[in-house]
Amino acid sequence: MLTFEEKLQIIESFPELQRKEVSLGRVNFHYDESIFDKKIVVQHLHPNGNGFVYAGNLPRMDKNNKGFINIRDYSEEALRSLIKQAIHSLSPQSDAAKELAIVGDGYEERWINEERQSLLLIHEDEWWNVYAGLNLEEAFGSYDEAEDYLLDEGFTKHK
Repeated sequence: MLTFEEKLQIIESFPELQRKEVSLGRVNFHYDESIFDKKIVVQHLHPNGNGFVYAGNLPRMDKNNKGFINIRDYSEEALRSLIKQAIHSLSPQSDAAKELAIVGDGYEERWINEERQSLLLIHEDEWWNVYAGLNLEEAFGSYDEAEDYLLDEGFTKHK
């Protein structure tokens, strides 16, 4: 197991993270460039070596209900890899992260036309919104209206 100091050294090697002191000698590290409300990448790194890394946007990870993974027993290589993935998942350069920022927890469907162009249909705040990339294309009061529009425009639901 890495010590607190070793974990600090690894985490501080990521210049995009900002250190924030919290209670009981614990430390958080924030990623201020995150396109999500979520800015904390490393949470409650404790002098006893315990701590958590945010992995809420990462697939197939054993995370708690808040999207964090306990890093108590992580090796240097595993910790570096996890932090790099976490930063990337929150980064504005990641297309997947951009879509997740729009979709959030809402219901979504992807629609594709013959030219392989894709639109997202997302149910949010009682509206059915159609997005082309990050841009809102149209908004509808019902699913049926949105579906009719997408079909009229030559799109089919992607499975």
